[in-house]
Amino acid sequence: MSNEHFADVNGQHLFYSVHGAGKPLILLHGGIDPDSFGSNLAALAKGRQVIAPHLQAHGGTPDTDRPLRSETMGDDIAALIGHLDLGKADVMGYSLGSSVALQTAIRHPAAVDRLVLVSAAMRQDGFYPEGVAAFQQLEANAATLGPGVEASPLGKAYPDVDWTNLFRKVGDLTKRPFDWSAGVAKLQARTLLVYADADAIRPKHMIEFWKALGGGRRDAGIDGSLRPANQFAIVPDTTHYTIPVDPMLPGIVERFLGAASEAAG
Repeated sequence: MSNEHFADVNGQHLFYSVHGAGKPLILLHGGIDPDSFGSNLAALAKGRQVIAPHLQAHGGTPDTDRPLRSETMGDDIAALIGHLDLGKADVMGYSLGSSVALQTAIRHPAAVDRLVLVSAAMRQDGFYPEGVAAFQQLEANAATLGPGVEASPLGKAYPDVDWTNLFRKVGDLTKRPFDWSAGVAKLQARTLLVYADADAIRPKHMIEFWKALGGGRRDAGIDGSLRPANQFAIVPDTTHYTIPVDPMLPGIVERFLGAASEAAG
């Protein structure tokens, strides 16, 4: 991995790598797998500087005795932005990373310019019931799941990770009900929602999230002047597990970041 660094923030020894040059984009991976964007990380870094942290207990960032919470990990990301003296940065997250990105923007609006949320839920019931049920069993199944990942290529890539512990802590996080709709309604960052057409998020919840951001309320008008500031995309022929590596994703993201930049300029 190129340009490996650590930032000591909030009692965490936060690993991050830096790729490319240009306006910074903080890229937050999904749960368990710190490399969940695959080659899309390099694609995103073609036009900007991508800073890719590993969240607490994931990849190169060691665990601490702090529980995993989207709110405190969001605090870590805001502290990293401050540590790097970036002022405001664009922040993009997928799945668990989208929850952390969302909390970064809600709790630290001065740190986030634009926000990209891939497969995000603003309430636990945004997931299908079977997904919520799986979350509730994750902690109990950690002793089985951990050794399985430890023996896999992902486990070999990150031999220092305590995979059973990671599954336990992610399970403790995901089993907890949450409702961030009040924070979403107050978001200051311009936001792009991206979902798979066969996502783990219910379509009704996608639309509810979009409406909470001011979308889906009226025709944008012939000249488009009435369209909302935020944006919404569904990627065809993808699932919750393939969308972060889908080749369409970087173009969708760059279109939003570029358009937002032009509008701001």
